[in-house]
Amino acid sequence: MKPAAQPVTGVPVGGAPAPAAWSSGLFDCFDDCGLCCLTCWCPCITFGKVAEIVDRGSTSCGTSGALYALLGSLTGCHWIYSCTYRSKMRAQYALPDEPCCDCCVHFCCETCGLIQQYKELKARGYDPDIGWHLNVERGNGGAGAGGVNPPGMQEMGR
Repeated sequence: MKPAAQPVTGVPVGGAPAPAAWSSGLFDCFDDCGLCCLTCWCPCITFGKVAEIVDRGSTSCGTSGALYALLGSLTGCHWIYSCTYRSKMRAQYALPDEPCCDCCVHFCCETCGLIQQYKELKARGYDPDIGWHLNVERGNGGAGAGGVNPPGMQEMGR
């Protein structure tokens, strides 16, 4: 005779994290007037700062911002480039695609989408203004915020 199967207990390992809500709404862009003005007039700067943090320093703010500006001036399709970074960021932090899909957010309201992403990084403990490497040095975006430092190994008490 086979023993009865025991119910499964515990925490699933390796599964996708549960979706978390964005720290600010898409249309909360006017909460920070300085960031709003910067992003309205020079979205390439805000995009570059977001991209450097999302890429974990593998691309610089300047490179990403310049490519964004170049795509915008040559094709007008810079929103496609920024849309890919919104998708990366949502995957990193298990954020929902609200209020609509990433491409729609960036096509219809590029400025608001960039500001929301910037504010999300700030809420997670990063300072996009100083770049990835200084954030790492300062320990910004720690494990509790889902960022730079992974949680350490935990041991059971004896």
